[in-house]
Amino acid sequence: MNNPPNFEEIVKQVTNALPKGITDLQQDLEKNVRTAMESTFRRMNLVTREEFDVQAAVLQRTRERLEMLEEKVAALESKNLP
Repeated sequence: MNNPPNFEEIVKQVTNALPKGITDLQQDLEKNVRTAMESTFRRMNLVTREEFDVQAAVLQRTRERLEMLEEKVAALESKNLP
């Protein structure tokens, strides 16, 4: 699975793609691009990879627990059949 570029890499790629004649403005542009992207990401309600991984682990444990409980219920139901 490919790792997506991190936020800083994206900002650098955008600013490096600019024409060489405006390198004097690069720092200001980096700041503005970073601010605009941060604002956009905040509005999108994105979660970090770490938060996603934690929730994925919780979900996996929950699934395992559910499967175990389903097996117990099935075993109890089979014992109580007339």
